[in-house]
Amino acid sequence: MTTTEDLRADSSAAPPAATAGAKGTAVPGRPRTSAWVQAVRLADASWRPLVVLGLLFAGWWFVAWRELVPAYLIPSPGSVWETMVTERAMLLEHTWVTTVETLLGFVIAAVIGVATAVLLVYSKTAEKSLYPLILFAQVIPKIAIAPILVVWFGFGLTPKIILAVLIAFFPVVVSAVAGLRSVDPELLEMSATMGASRWRTFRKIRFPGALPQLMSGLKVAVTLAVVGAVVGEFVGADRGLGFVLLLASGNLDAPLLFADLILMSLIGVVLFVLVELAEHLLIPWHASRRGNVVLAAS
Repeated sequence: MTTTEDLRADSSAAPPAATAGAKGTAVPGRPRTSAWVQAVRLADASWRPLVVLGLLFAGWWFVAWRELVPAYLIPSPGSVWETMVTERAMLLEHTWVTTVETLLGFVIAAVIGVATAVLLVYSKTAEKSLYPLILFAQVIPKIAIAPILVVWFGFGLTPKIILAVLIAFFPVVVSAVAGLRSVDPELLEMSATMGASRWRTFRKIRFPGALPQLMSGLKVAVTLAVVGAVVGEFVGADRGLGFVLLLASGNLDAPLLFADLILMSLIGVVLFVLVELAEHLLIPWHASRRGNVVLAAS
């Protein structure tokens, strides 16, 4: 018959390799995680999208080289690059404006969205009262709201930031609510049994458990915030990439138009990567992060 003393003796006599593996030290036959291994994983995760981008660039160059489409519709990559170089000061100025609008809108949407999700999870009355209104506000086309915001708040940053908030708010709320409700009920019961307060339970159990789904919502929201800022610039602005896009379209300046679109895409990609890095730092323990690096998709 196995006794408690026998189990303790077995655990104390565990093989050194197993003990070393549990502590994270080197184990024979098991590769050590190092900067080189991380670089290899990053390269393995990156070569596929790079190949796709290369093929798209080659197709773009071929179409422009053979003049299959008029140059005022699809300019050559060389002319786009030349425009980005010659107009870099102007483009950087407008890129900065759009980036500021996007960041402010995203941060405000994230804060208000998480706070709203907490309110909806902890209050049934708030959920029944506010959730239908949030859904109703989401289905309203934001391009229809933009002129009203311009009339109310003028042509400054405010209407662009509000539009970015309105577009990015919904995915944050939905993901945060789903994450806060997905916590194991047994953990909540154990926390209540041990006398933990609501705030302590939220800080130690609910919020960390909701982070995986919340970070997914934030990655969606940060790209939508770019759309909101640009939509606001379409309606009424004298600065920003949306304004440059309208200017280029009106002048049939295809190289400037393509350069503007590339910069818009870069803003979204860079912000997405930053949120991905934050996810990697905040929840390295989650199953989705194990054995992966940023942007790894196996």
